[in-house]
Amino acid sequence: MLNSLYLAFRLVFSTKKGSFSSFASFLAIGGLSIGVASLILTISIVKGFQISISEKLSSFEGEARIQNILGKPFNLNDFPLKEIKKYIDKNEITPFARGIALGRNGSRADGIIIEGVKKLPKSISTNFTDNLDDGEIIIGYVLAKNLGINIGEKLFVQLFQRQDQLNTTNSIRSLIVKGVFHSGLQEFDKTLAYTSLVTAQNIFGLKENQISGIIINNKELNIQMRDVSYPYFYENWQSRHALLFEWINVQKWPAYIMFGLITLVSIINLMAALTMIIQEKTGQIGILLSQGIKFYELKKIFMLMSGFIGLVGTLIGGGLASTVILIQKEFNFLKISSEVYFMDEIPFSFDPFLFFLIIIIILFISISFSWFPVKILEKVNPSDVLKYE
Repeated sequence: MLNSLYLAFRLVFSTKKGSFSSFASFLAIGGLSIGVASLILTISIVKGFQISISEKLSSFEGEARIQNILGKPFNLNDFPLKEIKKYIDKNEITPFARGIALGRNGSRADGIIIEGVKKLPKSISTNFTDNLDDGEIIIGYVLAKNLGINIGEKLFVQLFQRQDQLNTTNSIRSLIVKGVFHSGLQEFDKTLAYTSLVTAQNIFGLKENQISGIIINNKELNIQMRDVSYPYFYENWQSRHALLFEWINVQKWPAYIMFGLITLVSIINLMAALTMIIQEKTGQIGILLSQGIKFYELKKIFMLMSGFIGLVGTLIGGGLASTVILIQKEFNFLKISSEVYFMDEIPFSFDPFLFFLIIIIILFISISFSWFPVKILEKVNPSDVLKYE
């Protein structure tokens, strides 16, 4: 076995000047490295998109929300909280008041979605305090850019129609911009703003206990809360953005197939290189056969050679992909349009299990596919070959 490995290694890295075997081996390794790197990067990007979007959506919207089926505000005292508290702790329930308003700064105006909460989402509270005081607001960075407003300045907010003033002119409320958040999701950065629950209730004309709904931050309620009765309905963030994840699932399979075919072409090139190497080494093969080596031992040498090329090519491709992923996570140099892709940078998610699975699969395919070119060895006749040596 050790002799076979040694001969396979010598065939791949031949020291003979101008050796076609070594040149063909390096070409096969290079082609396979590019194919593997492309496949790993594609899988990492698609998985990164799914994980990044999932984390951001669940962070901003909570695991689930319970609202009135008609979108009307309701009294918190009238809602059957006792049924929910059977499943989760009260700290995992956050009431909120949500509505659409017009934000104005000087001559600039834009529509905004104001959400008043007692506790800010996790992705925002890491940069700011958990709670906001009455009269303070945090807005998305695209919205701040469109309005030309900075931290500490006043944002004038006017509701289109208040609940308690249907036939009167709506008053304008000034709020201090406490901070600007950057989620990377265009939908949130362009329209969303957070304020305290009390401030939002005052803006929307809601009474002290009136809310738009409750946010649930517990992943275990997907089954228990499906029986929320009318006029309330339960909706998790996956259901609300089902079309987005359906679009991701539709897009990923063509990408997997395309880059998988690139890797398959690299393996076919490996078979072609192995066939040409066998043709070049016909004289040496004849000498080995004349000295008593068996056909199956020769086949094993070339199959090990093919497996060695597949292993080296996969490791180099995986290393190249890992380097790109690490650099992107550190410096975020690959930018994309957030208006098209829902985020402003390419996310990567490196999966070690997937990496080793690809290595094993390509190693198996490289050795298995080498069976076809090594069948040429059965046609080698030592007496015919040695006549020309």
